[in-house]
Amino acid sequence: MNRRTFLATGLAGVAAASKLTATARAQLGETCEVSLKSKFKLKYAPHFDMFRNQAGEDLIDQLKFMADEGFTALEDNGMKGRSVPDQERIGKAMDELGMTMGVFVANTIGWKDPTLTTGKKEHLDRFVSDCRESVEVAKRVRAKWMTVVPGTVQPRLDVGYQTANVVEALRRGAEVFEPHGLVMVLEPLNFRDHPNLFLTKMAQAFEICRAVNSPSCKILDDLYHQQISEGNLIPNIDAAWSEIAYFQVGDNPGRKEPTTGEINYRNVFRHIHAKGFQGVVGMEHGIAGKGKEGERAVIDAYLACDDF
Repeated sequence: MNRRTFLATGLAGVAAASKLTATARAQLGETCEVSLKSKFKLKYAPHFDMFRNQAGEDLIDQLKFMADEGFTALEDNGMKGRSVPDQERIGKAMDELGMTMGVFVANTIGWKDPTLTTGKKEHLDRFVSDCRESVEVAKRVRAKWMTVVPGTVQPRLDVGYQTANVVEALRRGAEVFEPHGLVMVLEPLNFRDHPNLFLTKMAQAFEICRAVNSPSCKILDDLYHQQISEGNLIPNIDAAWSEIAYFQVGDNPGRKEPTTGEINYRNVFRHIHAKGFQGVVGMEHGIAGKGKEGERAVIDAYLACDDF
């Protein structure tokens, strides 16, 4: 059926219009006010400032804009570094809007130096301290998942020993999170943007999670990173499914919104939706365009990829 004709047919037209952005409705000649908001099949999570040109500088206004556009989740890697009053204000606003909090980064160590791979007590103690601090942040913003990165490789230590050291550290972290029902998600990162990191591939993350053997230690499958590191996105999703708790996206090359690169996100989203995924899909990427038009293109891209 022709979409223009469909929009003209009573309640069915209103339902379809609620799925469209303002730009798309204008292109179709739609002028009526639609009270329903756009809704997606998956919980896509924008980050703060992604829609700043349309929503303004205030974080709560940005949250309201996201909710108005149909997004039901938020992701904020830097949440742990925000002030306690800001964390509490964000948590309260998300409660009122019915939004789910996605990941924030839990550990302050591990991005540029050998840490958890070394087995050294000083790094282990710092990691456990980071986990305990993250519990308090999670309570304020109603978060469940926190990103963890085990650090860079220790070139003077066999990979088997490094793996054992990482597993032991994560078991200690899991002991902190389990009583609170919280989950640290391990993120394999690509060799191009983050060279020399220990955790790079899905099978490796799967092996570690199975060894830790805790509901508080799962995988964050960042499809941008994995496309660069190894590709094979859907088969790896299936193989690691029991340990995947969270997804992040970004197209390659460029790490911008879906439809700007080589990944067929419509097929990927369809696949994880069909598998019954109920978690958050973090929009951890930049914007290909500029200004309000570029931001609107991001929303349209997710509507297109969610249309299955």
